[in-house]
Amino acid sequence: MKNQRENKKVQQIDDHVIDNNGRLLTTNDGVPIEDNNNMLKAGERGPALIEDFIYQDKMAHFDRERIPERVVHARGSGAHGIFEATADISKYTKASFLKKGTVTPLFVRFSTVAGFKGSTDLARDVRGFSVKFYTEDGNYDLVGNNIPVFFIQDAMNFPDLVHAVKPEPNNEMPQAASAHDTFWDFISLMPEAAHMVMWTMSDRAIPRSFRMMEGFGVHTFKFVNAEGKGTFVKFHWKPKLGVHSVAWNEAQKISGFDADFHRRDLWENIEKGNFPQWDLGVQLVPEEDEHKFSFDLLDATKIVPEELVPVEIIGTMTLNRNPENFFAETEQIAFDPGRIVPGIDLTNDPLLQGRVFSYADTQNYRLGGPNFHEIPINRSVNGKFNNQKDGFGRQDILKGNVSYFPNSLGGGCPYHAMLKGEDGFKSHEEKVDGKKVRRRSTSFADHFTQARLFFNSQSKPEQEHMINAYSFELSKVNSVDVRKRELAILNQIDKELAARVGANLGIEPASELDELTLQFARQNHPEYPIKTPKPEVEKSAALSMKTKPGEGTIETRKVAFLIADGVSKKSIDKMKTALEEEGAEAVLISTNVGKVKFKEGGTADIEFSYLTEASVCYDAFYTPEGDSVSVLQDEPDYLHFINEGFRHCKAIAFATGAEKLIDGTYLSKNKDSGVIFESDGNLIEDFIKTMKGHRVWERENTRKVPS
Repeated sequence: MKNQRENKKVQQIDDHVIDNNGRLLTTNDGVPIEDNNNMLKAGERGPALIEDFIYQDKMAHFDRERIPERVVHARGSGAHGIFEATADISKYTKASFLKKGTVTPLFVRFSTVAGFKGSTDLARDVRGFSVKFYTEDGNYDLVGNNIPVFFIQDAMNFPDLVHAVKPEPNNEMPQAASAHDTFWDFISLMPEAAHMVMWTMSDRAIPRSFRMMEGFGVHTFKFVNAEGKGTFVKFHWKPKLGVHSVAWNEAQKISGFDADFHRRDLWENIEKGNFPQWDLGVQLVPEEDEHKFSFDLLDATKIVPEELVPVEIIGTMTLNRNPENFFAETEQIAFDPGRIVPGIDLTNDPLLQGRVFSYADTQNYRLGGPNFHEIPINRSVNGKFNNQKDGFGRQDILKGNVSYFPNSLGGGCPYHAMLKGEDGFKSHEEKVDGKKVRRRSTSFADHFTQARLFFNSQSKPEQEHMINAYSFELSKVNSVDVRKRELAILNQIDKELAARVGANLGIEPASELDELTLQFARQNHPEYPIKTPKPEVEKSAALSMKTKPGEGTIETRKVAFLIADGVSKKSIDKMKTALEEEGAEAVLISTNVGKVKFKEGGTADIEFSYLTEASVCYDAFYTPEGDSVSVLQDEPDYLHFINEGFRHCKAIAFATGAEKLIDGTYLSKNKDSGVIFESDGNLIEDFIKTMKGHRVWERENTRKVPS
């Protein structure tokens, strides 16, 4: 009997085992799918149609794949703040919160994309950068990333992208990483992803801090003014502290020492009163210039180079308050790119059109029903008034016997804005005329020009880091065919890039795209590859993160003062005062926590030791003078701090008498850039100037340094 029961159980399981090999793609109802890459649109550049049951079948299933964790952007960190509009742009938009002088409360959520809620902050990944403005006309969500483009052009491919980058379904590995077969298999078959992959293989994908990364709206939106005239707009967040990264080797180690590194950095700085700030900038393109460029404004895999359309600063965001409760605020906040206000409208970008459905649908499911907007963090400041009264999670109590419109029993309330001449939301009037098609505009078919623009715009160290990143990721891919396909894509972007990565993999890059890649590309563009249009810009300075020495800021940077008993208090205080005047923070690290004895007498409390701290969590290093030098000479953890900081191209300074400590390190006196000695004369000034450059990339030219 026992064997019979077990056999029956196995048979029941086997009945549900499905092998997709050799099968025709279908919907969940078994309907054959002709095109799984494009939403149904009114014309190939027209808006998406709500009747697209194939897209809704696919996306609604995808939106419900995680309970209750977000499918993507699961690991997040948030803060409250304000936005102050500083420029008069009323001729472009009637949005009330963008009126000069207006101050609007907001909440920001930063996040990684691929990892689960418990993953590391330092994964090589895109970072979400989403802002909810609580405006007087309702909530407006600017749901973006720290990278201005995306992997795909049409939302129909979004579930596939995420499935590919998530842990592989047979063993749920690897976590929060793209360095595995399924991601690169997908990417190597999607030439349109080439530009975004260049960004994710750059240092942009491993930011130093949430406070030191740019944000972008990704899509092209529209401003609409009081007369109903539209203007295309791209949104940019520019951090006041500059745009900075960590090294890849450093990121891997930070993940081990402090997986909450970015969360902790944001929280602690707000608690200390170091309120992070970003300027909001816009690129404005008149409607009549929609087809002016060599790229399509509606293509989410393209940027508008700042050399063509400069970024105009229109306001400043300041984050000034941490959440009181992580779950109630950061976890329950619900973003939706379709949550717009009068003065801002959507465009026919097919990725944006799909997100408008997906985000709202996800929040309805994830937060327990259609009343998620009644959760405090999601409430609008001007209230909500409509006839929707039921559903899971209802908190508001609707008075009276009327729950429909139109009505007379409730005095016709709530009423239409147009009935009393008030200003309500009006979609921008746009002529739409086209056949119902699942097709992509030919203007979306150039996949490599802007990828090349990005690579050409990087400094030499940044390019080296990208070569190392591609080599690292593709080395983790087991399929040789996938490696070859991706190298062929890289060869279309830059031959040296492809050759260098290929050499690291032992593969000669093919000159032409793989036939399988071409096959998939031609499903979207039968005439692919098209004749590549001539780009307006070959290089763009805004795309490089490199900071020139002395031009940046060291505000909120953490400097490790490496000490032991017998250290000179005078030597500490002199440097500490100078750094704090520049806004930096000095952190004393000694051989033990507790008390440290000064050479001059007296003690200080020590919270951090070489045992508990790691060099990768600090931006620069200073060794003061004193009797402590003889102690540190035999302290291996001190030497490791210096060696690792040197390898990661950070500023390192030695007071008088401490310079002999370099004998036990990689450092060489008078030979290494960014290593400063007090005996040379300008210790403090040179140290601060070097720190303002963020890193001493010149070291990479002469020594092997991890990317």
